[in-house]
Amino acid sequence: MQGRADVMAWRRETRRRLIDARLALPVAERDRLAERAVAALEAAADLSRFAVLGLYWPFRGEIDLRPLARRLIDTGTRIGLPVVVAKDAPVEFREWHPDAPMTRGVWNIPIPDGTPVVHPAALVVPLVGFDARGYRLGYGGGYYDRTLAARRPHPWAIGLGFDLGRLDSIHPFDHDIPMDGIVTESGATRHPRGEPGSDAPTAGFASPACLLAELDPADPGPWR
Repeated sequence: MQGRADVMAWRRETRRRLIDARLALPVAERDRLAERAVAALEAAADLSRFAVLGLYWPFRGEIDLRPLARRLIDTGTRIGLPVVVAKDAPVEFREWHPDAPMTRGVWNIPIPDGTPVVHPAALVVPLVGFDARGYRLGYGGGYYDRTLAARRPHPWAIGLGFDLGRLDSIHPFDHDIPMDGIVTESGATRHPRGEPGSDAPTAGFASPACLLAELDPADPGPWR
């Protein structure tokens, strides 16, 4: 890549290609892969330990987390969905439950209407693409990066998507923030994100990305 303009053009084309590939999957195949990815997420991360968890409403073939959200709500977890409140600003999270009133937000995605603002300690973030360092290719708005940069303490961020989104690199800029872990239908990997002196969660993140199954189950982080 020669410069920022070249990277941005590459990202636009790659984003389009990956979304088209995701939508081109037969529905039954996409559902099968999504089921495997959610199972890998639940096996790797003890999401019920969080009082408030940020999820997302499925968009353009993304993995549907509403069944998982309902199960977590039944165990006492509060679920927040992202809401764009201003352009080029962090998102806020509003509580969602199956009976929550809904309206339409950015890109016509349903969002909770009038429910309380919540502050998740962990986020499951949808992926268009991702690389081996845990960097995420999203839809280009930068809302998750701004949210992760602005929140104190930093929430844990788990990227969820399909293997077809795997890239050698997204060619990250300084503002891009990697995920703490990536989960696809093939399983889960974790990535170091915290820096010395920051309040990002660093326990167990000192080594290179590895399969979560290889980690110490006594690790104090949210990953099992």
